[in-house]
Amino acid sequence: MKKINVFFQLLALLFVVGACEEQDNIEPVGNWELSAPVLANPAENATITLDQASPNATTRFEWAPAMSSKNYGVTYRLVIDSAANADFSTPILSMPTGNGGKNLFITPTAVQIDQALSMAGYDANAVAQLKWAVVAQSLSKETVSAGKPISIKRFVNETHPDRLYISGTATEKGADVSQAIQMRPLKDANGNRTNVFEVYTRLTEGGTFRFYSQQNATSVVYGAGTDGVLRKKGAPIAAPGAGTYRITVDLNTNKISFLKIDRWSVIGGAFAGGWNTEEPLAYQGNGVWKASLDVEKTEGFIFRANGDWGYLMKRVKGTSNQLVMESQAPAGTFEDIPATATGRHIVTLNLSGEQYTYSLQKDTSVPPPATIPDKLFLLQGNTVVAEFTKDGNTFKSNVFLALEASKEYRLNSANDGSGTSFTTTAKIGETTTPNADAVSMPVDFGTGNAGIVVSRDQAYQLTLNFQTGKLTWKYYNIKLFHWDDAGGGWDARNEYLMTYKHPYTFEGTFALKANYDLKFNSPWDVQFGTNSTALTGTMTNGGPNYKGITQAGNYKTTITVTNDYKTAEYSFVKQ
Repeated sequence: MKKINVFFQLLALLFVVGACEEQDNIEPVGNWELSAPVLANPAENATITLDQASPNATTRFEWAPAMSSKNYGVTYRLVIDSAANADFSTPILSMPTGNGGKNLFITPTAVQIDQALSMAGYDANAVAQLKWAVVAQSLSKETVSAGKPISIKRFVNETHPDRLYISGTATEKGADVSQAIQMRPLKDANGNRTNVFEVYTRLTEGGTFRFYSQQNATSVVYGAGTDGVLRKKGAPIAAPGAGTYRITVDLNTNKISFLKIDRWSVIGGAFAGGWNTEEPLAYQGNGVWKASLDVEKTEGFIFRANGDWGYLMKRVKGTSNQLVMESQAPAGTFEDIPATATGRHIVTLNLSGEQYTYSLQKDTSVPPPATIPDKLFLLQGNTVVAEFTKDGNTFKSNVFLALEASKEYRLNSANDGSGTSFTTTAKIGETTTPNADAVSMPVDFGTGNAGIVVSRDQAYQLTLNFQTGKLTWKYYNIKLFHWDDAGGGWDARNEYLMTYKHPYTFEGTFALKANYDLKFNSPWDVQFGTNSTALTGTMTNGGPNYKGITQAGNYKTTITVTNDYKTAEYSFVKQ
């Protein structure tokens, strides 16, 4: 037993001695040194030309090792910076070496170096005066080699980022670059990059913005140059005014363009107005538009911007909800959007991010049906302007009613005004785009004795849906289309907007050419024409092109339509 106790005492003493020995070997961090690496190749003042035809060709940078006075492990990274910078605290390029950073060489590719120089603002096909060095790190110590000057010539043509973002005080996300709004990269018919980007967003008047390749401070920044084009590290760009825009950036030409979006709407057979009347969506912010709309038929529809047939969003074939601008896609790759169920739906158009989408969701917030009268009349004073036609939950005027802004109207279930009254707080005919071909707008209505007013003299068709509580008004504007088949054809036509005069009359004075084709249109529902060449007469909707102007000159042009837009009386009077 005594021998065992002696053994344990000796073992405990050895542990104490060992512990003292280990403690003596631990020195403060500052009591050892790390030398700087010594650069080898490329040689001082070397010139390197990056070959765009060989983007994966490499340049070898190598150096002698840094030494730790305590033989601690050392790792390395290459840094390249402008020759004018005092140190390498914010390098243009920083790359760790292989083997966990232990290699004494590194071989960046031509495209890696070129993209770094591009991000730093050096022009393509230009020689950049630079310097390179190596940073050595061991534990918490870091040393930097002496820098060596080097000249590097960039690719002949510019390389562009594959992503682009917009940020600034004028944007919806503000000036925090980490919250920059992503733009959509456009592709060609083969799916290849085009270096063209677009975004739908709202801008604030008086604010500015720039474009960024990344959502961080190391991004390539594109701003305004003194020559009116985009430049790397350019100045902030002033917003063109308050509103929602499609902003397009073409990095091939360094051009920026703005399309002001007054509205996105739906149009098509799925809705009450068919293909002749659109129903607008409300902007929600962040590239999203939305509205609660009544889908009447399981037919197709599309999204249209600004009432313009040149700006149509259709569904990408083979997808369930992806959209593409018709003018930006190859023929045969898009289709009308199918409505698969009727009833009230929330229609959403999402033009944010890299892929545009839409959705149709049943609107469960629709109120229960209101008490539906047996009859409905539009009154002006004691005069019956119209009796509406009832179809289930809906009353419709069928014909277009010539209403005046100077008068007040009432909706009542009795022709003497003694029944239930219905009203709306919205003005009939009020719209931000009064000169559109055809304008339609659903507004809320309910019971009430307040009068109904119109914002402008026009011929209106009125529809009241008691299921949804929506009153929809619709009117047509008339344009005189004027073109020469032999001199540019239909695509080179003039479109002269005519002025409405109460009741049912449109007029204007226009410079007309001899022997041109003419037609009175509100595309494409209204197309008045005739075989006659007389300067006055009757036209029918859908009639042939009019060819009665045989002498060029200014003509006072007048057309008076019937309330169903089936026929019209016209006249051309040479001034």
